[in-house]
Amino acid sequence: MQYSQGRLGRVFLVKFENKDDILKSLEGFVKKEGLKNAVLVFLGAFRRGQLVTGPKKAVVPPEPNWKPFDGGWEVMGVGTVFSGKKGPQIHMHAAMGKKDKALTGCVRKKVDVFLVIEAVVFELKGIKARKEIDPKTGLNLLRILR
Repeated sequence: MQYSQGRLGRVFLVKFENKDDILKSLEGFVKKEGLKNAVLVFLGAFRRGQLVTGPKKAVVPPEPNWKPFDGGWEVMGVGTVFSGKKGPQIHMHAAMGKKDKALTGCVRKKVDVFLVIEAVVFELKGIKARKEIDPKTGLNLLRILR
């Protein structure tokens, strides 16, 4: 286990609107506000997109299992933002439901908002961490710095 202690900085209330690409919009917001480390919670609805619902097989490196969805799904989720070589790196997971179906997974590609997503973004100050390519897995993973 690794850890880094910090404190809360700014707190933002963010409203994503109908047909917004949530990752693209969030990335723009993070860059505009200069957020290096943050955590967010959100709720609302997704219109369409794809989630990664785990690996196809439990091997390293894993091959993602992509699950498309469409038609407006209720959603809630959490995410983190940590800096990497390419700037802010967003890692977001969502649990979604529509009628009697449910999906849970990682939001990685274009996902459109249906009606509204309300999010609260908490800036983390004093945290010493980065997103970097892990040599063992080849994945872009969190690295706690000392």
